[in-house]
Amino acid sequence: MGKVTGFKEYARELPPKRSAQERINDYKEFTGCFTEDKLNHQAARCMNCGIPFCHSGCPLGNIIPEFNDAVYKENWEEAYRILSSTNNFPEFTGRICPAPCEAACVLGINKPPVTIEEIEKHIIEIAFSKGLVHAKAPLIRSGKTVAVIGSGPAGLAAAAQLNKAGHLVTVFERDDKPGGLLRYGIPDFKLEKWVVERRTKLMEEEGVVFKCNTEVGKDISADELLRGYDAVVLSGGSTIPRNLPAPGRELKGVYYAMQFLKQQNKRVSGTEFEEESIMATGKDVVVIGGGDTGSDCVGTSNRHKANSVTQFELMPKPPEARTENMPWPTYPMLLKTSTSHEEGCERSWGINTKEFIGDENGNLKGVKVVDVEWETDVFGRPLKFKEVEGTERVLPCQLAFLAMGFLHPQKEGLLEQLGVELDARGNVKATEGVYQTNVNKVFAAGDMRRGQSLVVWAISEGREAARRVDQFLSGRTALESKDAESMYAF
Repeated sequence: MGKVTGFKEYARELPPKRSAQERINDYKEFTGCFTEDKLNHQAARCMNCGIPFCHSGCPLGNIIPEFNDAVYKENWEEAYRILSSTNNFPEFTGRICPAPCEAACVLGINKPPVTIEEIEKHIIEIAFSKGLVHAKAPLIRSGKTVAVIGSGPAGLAAAAQLNKAGHLVTVFERDDKPGGLLRYGIPDFKLEKWVVERRTKLMEEEGVVFKCNTEVGKDISADELLRGYDAVVLSGGSTIPRNLPAPGRELKGVYYAMQFLKQQNKRVSGTEFEEESIMATGKDVVVIGGGDTGSDCVGTSNRHKANSVTQFELMPKPPEARTENMPWPTYPMLLKTSTSHEEGCERSWGINTKEFIGDENGNLKGVKVVDVEWETDVFGRPLKFKEVEGTERVLPCQLAFLAMGFLHPQKEGLLEQLGVELDARGNVKATEGVYQTNVNKVFAAGDMRRGQSLVVWAISEGREAARRVDQFLSGRTALESKDAESMYAF
C-alpha cells in the first residue's frame, strides 16, 4: 500500500462546495475538486485491510483498495483500468451514489471512512482529461442482434457490455434523448447532463444505436421486437409512482415528484414540454416523502425561490449513528441531511397526511396532517402507528409533491404484449443470476426486475444480465462479473 500509516495521519475531508446562498441561483453542479495533495491524502487513508469489506459493500464489486493505491501513486492509467473493469459509468456513481462501499469500509468501524465515492469521481474525470477514455469498438462482430428497452443506468450498462461482446445493440428510449433516470429524474445540480451526453456519445462511437422517441409496445409491437432481434433486455425501470389517495388528491397543485423533476430538467435543457408548467416560485411547498427524490424536490423548489419548503415523512426519525441493530458492515439506515436540505427546508418525521384542502376554484391551499407514534419490534423496526390526539393541523400549501417511491414497472403495452410473468410485487419475474423471463430470449434487469433501487444496483444488474444474454447467444462469455471466480466462466 502507498502509505501504511495514512489512515492515522489524515482526516476524512470532502471537496469544497459553493455556498447555499450562491448555488440556489443556478442549476450547475456545485461540488468542487480536491487539490492534488488532498486527493493524495484521501487515497492514502485506505488501510489495505486484510479483508476489504468495501468490495462486498459495493453492488458492482469495485476493486477499491487497488484503485486507491494507484491514485496515491498518481498512476492514473492503472487507476482508470481497475475502476472501469467493474464499473461502466463511474462518472455517474461518483456523483449520485449513496456509497454503500463507505458504510462497509473497515476504517469506518471507529473513524470516518475513506472518501471512496469522491476518489472514484476524480479517477474518471482525470482519465477523461488525460485522454485515457476513448471509444473501443469491438474488433469482431458476432452478427447477433440485441434490443435493450430503456436507456437508464441498467439499460446503458447492458448495452455497453453486450456491444463489448461484439453483438449489435439497439437501445430503445421513449423520451427524446437517452439517459432515462439519469437525464430526466436527477436534477442538473447533482448531475449535469453533459456528463450523460459525453458517455452516450462515446457508446455511439463504439457502435451502440439509440432509437429515441420510440415506445416499444406502442410505436413498435412486441411481436416485431421478437421477430427482429435475437435477444431482448427489458430495463425500463420502476416507473409507476406510489399514490396517496387522501381526500383532495385531485386538486390542482398536487403532483407526483417525477412530474416536477422531469419537467424542470427539460426546462434547464431547453426542451419543450406539453404539460402545464409546474413552478414553485412564491409558493408554500410541501414534499411528502423523506428519500432522495423528495430531497431533489426540495433543492429544485429552493431554486424556484419558493416561499417555504417543508418535507415530512410518515416513518419515525432515523438515528444519527449506528445502533446495535445496525452493526458494521451492514448499510445503516441513518438520518441523511442532503445538500438540498442545507439550502433551506423544514423537516419533520412521524407525520401522516389526512387531507388536501382546496379553495373554491379547485386549487390546493393547505394540507391537513397529524402526528403519529410508532410501535417498534425488538430490532427497532416500525410495526404500526397511531395518531397523536390533539395534533391535527393544517399546513399552508399551494404545491404538494408526492415522493413516496415507486411500485412497479408499467404493465400496459410492452409487458402485457410479451406476456412476461410478474412477481408478487408486480415486477418482471426473472431470477437473480439468470435474469431470463418466462418468454424465450427475453431478459430483465434493473428496477424493472428488482424494484426501485440505487443507480449502482441498476448498473450491476445491467452488467450481470449482459453476461447471461451473451451466454444465451454465444454459448459462453468472457464478460466481467462482480464474482471474480466466474469472470471467465464458460
